[in-house]
Amino acid sequence: MPVDHYTYRVTWSPEDGEHVGLCAEFPSLSWLANSPSAALDGIRQVVAEVVADIERNGEVLPAPFAEKHYSGEFRIRIPPELHRSLAIQAAEQGVSLNRLASSKLAA
Repeated sequence: MPVDHYTYRVTWSPEDGEHVGLCAEFPSLSWLANSPSAALDGIRQVVAEVVADIERNGEVLPAPFAEKHYSGEFRIRIPPELHRSLAIQAAEQGVSLNRLASSKLAA
């Protein structure tokens, strides 16, 4: 499994005063560095080591988010009052409830 298929992110850590490299598929891993590029290089190396260890032990690797299939559907439970309010907003805007909810989630 190429480790460059995983989802990486670099952000600033005010607590540490450094950049932190993260991998969404391995949320327990991180790498601190003085520069964003060093943080990215560091987390990619850590993930490569973990992937090699997982493969050596015959364990199952997490699938990269980029390679998963997403149906575009998910269920969410909300209070009836919010459901009513959203249905009214959708009707007033002349759009479906689905379209309204999708635009609100995207915002």
